[in-house]
This record gives sequence, C-alpha cells and structure tokens, in this order.
Amino acid sequence: MFEQIIDMMNDFLWGSILIYLLLAVGIYFTVRLGFIQFRHFGHMFSVLKNSRKSDSSGISSFQALCTSLAARVGTGNLAGVAVALYLGGPGAIFWMWLIALIGMATSFAESSLAQLYKVKDDQGNFRGGPAYYMQFGLGKRWMGVAFAVCLIIAFGLVFNAVQANAIANAASVAFGWEPYQTGILIQLLTGLIIFGGIRSIARFAELVVPLMALLYLVIALSVVVMNITHLPDVFSLIFRSAFGWAEAASGGIGYTVAQAMMNGIKRGLFSNEAGMGSAPNAAATATPYPPHPASQGYVQMLGVFVDTIVICTCTASVILISGALEPNSGVSGIELTQLALTNEVGAFGKYFIAIAIFFFAFTSIVANYSYAETNLVFLEHEHPRGLQFFRCFVLAMVMFGAMAELPIVWKMADLSMAFMSVINLVAILLLSGVVIKLARDYNRQLDEGRLPTFDRSQYPELDEQIAKGVWQPKDVQK
Repeated sequence: MFEQIIDMMNDFLWGSILIYLLLAVGIYFTVRLGFIQFRHFGHMFSVLKNSRKSDSSGISSFQALCTSLAARVGTGNLAGVAVALYLGGPGAIFWMWLIALIGMATSFAESSLAQLYKVKDDQGNFRGGPAYYMQFGLGKRWMGVAFAVCLIIAFGLVFNAVQANAIANAASVAFGWEPYQTGILIQLLTGLIIFGGIRSIARFAELVVPLMALLYLVIALSVVVMNITHLPDVFSLIFRSAFGWAEAASGGIGYTVAQAMMNGIKRGLFSNEAGMGSAPNAAATATPYPPHPASQGYVQMLGVFVDTIVICTCTASVILISGALEPNSGVSGIELTQLALTNEVGAFGKYFIAIAIFFFAFTSIVANYSYAETNLVFLEHEHPRGLQFFRCFVLAMVMFGAMAELPIVWKMADLSMAFMSVINLVAILLLSGVVIKLARDYNRQLDEGRLPTFDRSQYPELDEQIAKGVWQPKDVQK
C-alpha cells in the first residue's frame, strides 16, 4: 500500500508537473540570460582559474564546486545512467543531455541568488541556499521552511540511503560482502568526516572529487577509444531512439518517446541537480572571485556540464558499446554498469566500478549531509542545537539504505526530489528579475574591462533584503 501511494504521487508530480516545469524554467532562463551557457561557455573556465581564493568566512569557489560535484557525481552517474537506459532505452541519454544544457542556465540563476542572500552563522561561516532566498528575497519564511524540510528529508536522509544502497550492491557483486558489513564501514567513515563540520567536508571534497572523477574518466575513455569505430553508431542510436525513429534494442523490443523522455529527464535531474535547489547550498558558502554573486553562478554551471555531458556520457557510451543492455533482463542499476565494463576490460571492470561507486557515492553522502546541515541551521535561526542528534540519524539512514531494496529507495528519492524541486523552481521564477539584474551588472563590468564587483549600495531595493555584514565594501574589494 505504501509503495502504491509513492508510485501514484511520483506519477502525478513527474508526469503532470515537474518535467514540464523544469523544461519551461530552463528555457525561460536560457532565453532571458541570452543563452548564457553557450555564449559564455569559455568564461566558466576563466572564473575557475581564480577559484582557489577564500577567507575566514567562506570556503573557496573551487571547494564549493568540489562540494557540489561531490553531491552531483554519485550513483546518478553510474547507477542512474544504467537505470535510464534500462527503463527508457538509449534515447533517454539525449534527454539527459538536453535537461543538463538548459539546466545550466537554471543552475546559474539559483546559485547567483544563493550567493546574494547568504548570511553568517554563529561561527562566522557563510550559509545560504534556496531557503534563505525564499525568506529574504521573497519575504516568505514559510516557503523556506517547507523547502528546508523537504531538502533535509531528501538529501540528509533518503538520498544518502540511495548512495549507501548503490555501494552495498556494488560491494556484494564484486567482493561478496554482506550489506550490513558495507553499511557499518560507510557509517564509520561518514561519521569521521561529518562530525568535523562544513570546512572539513570542503577540504575532503577538494582532495577526493577531482581525483576520483579523473580516474573514472580515464578508464571510461579508454574503453571508448578502444571501440572508437562503434562510437558513431552509438550516438546515432541515441538520437534515433530519442524521437522514436528506431527501436532501442535488439529482439524487436522498442521504447516509446515518452519512456525515453521521462527516464532521461528524471535521472538527468537526479544526477546534475540543476533546478533542484541543492547545489546553491554549497555555492552560498563560498567567498567568490570575482567578488560578485554571479561569478558563483558561472562556477556551478560548469558543475552541471561536467556531471552530465562529460561523466554520464562516458558511462552511457561504455554500456551501449558493450552490448550489456538487454530489455527485460532484470539487470539494471550499478550491476548493468559493472557488467558492461567487465565485458570490455575483464574481471577488473567489476572491481573498478565497485571502488569507483564507493568513492562517488561516499563523497555524495558527505556533501548531501552538508546541504542538510545548512537547512537545519536555517530552521534553527542560525543557532544550531540539534546537529549532533541529526548526524546520528543520518548515519542510521546510511545503514537502512545499505540493507533496503533498490526499487523502493529510488522511488522515495524521486518523490522527495520532486517536492523540493517544485518549491525551488517557483521561487527562482519569482526572483527572476533579481537574477537578470545580477547577470547584467556582472557582464556590464566585464565588458568595460573591469573586475566584476558587486556593490550593494548601487541597488537600494536589494540592499534592504541582503543580510548585514555580507557584501560590504571591505568584503568585495579583496
């Protein structure tokens, strides 16, 4: 009965509301911002060059990017891509690409807003995210509370169960470990990091995320290069299947366009998180350079591109090249990815994927927790008192995830993601005028050959909403 209710709510939210809202918001910001993700594609990398700067209040932009990538680059890139292919066929990958490309503009909007409306907590650290721009930008704390509760449930609890589930399944296939054994190991390692706070998480992400992503890309690209003659056929299959021009698999079993769209967009959002309202929580903790809210928007756009267009495409290519995808075989999720790599590189493949999914999913657990912590602080008016209890609850959910069945965990993740996404998308639409104002201010200074610097005194209508002690002249002249 419980699973049926979840299925019904998922069908309604995803089938009737969220997919159309995501596409509409992404297209709206893409147009209003002048196709910023394409026009300023190179500028994203320019901003990244100076992203190691930080101060006593905020982590560096590079650390914020790594923290958001730690959450983005997880089971969605390995298990999620395989699920999308199994349920929606190769055409689902096209829709993953599309939602990522237009989602880059959405990510710019939400991350710029998070930077503008950030605050300082009791320890003097920057905090912020959708809950904060809902309270200060829209004057609707109730909306921020609703979002914060959804995010805590989604990221602090359900998504961490999803990540632990993927690690446990991969370890079982590769090493024959029992789920409870894997669960205990994840609990211990997670506890060591999350009890150290936001800066500990940022330092961990800065060290581990670039390394793990690079290693995975080297292996995946090696498989692609060894089968380079098959690559044109793979991309042709993806495009033809996306529009129903060809059957998506052998054996006369095809996928509908609706299946490809639904699963590609759903798994694409789970992977890159654009519009979901998660990455802005990391973006807000940074001291950006150039010292302007929009600069963090550019950094986080790059995160969406790396996650989906680069890493997810590598996973999809390996699976499709290997021929491991078989409709109705029952082999999906991380098992499909392991099987595909094993077919290409031998037994090493399943062990490598088990290790990769451990690092990908484990860093996601740590980053997801940091998002939940920020929103718990928001609920407690910047005076955190329940963090120790919450951290223990997170560790309990990790064990639950390791022991639970995959389908129900994924369904719970989809539902919680849908609720928080709808709330966030409505908020950034209502604040779209502020986003446009920030983008124009940044680009005007850039065109004049100046270092874009945000001066809150030039925008009295915003100055009244921005927290005291943030974006002061001494902060923005560094």
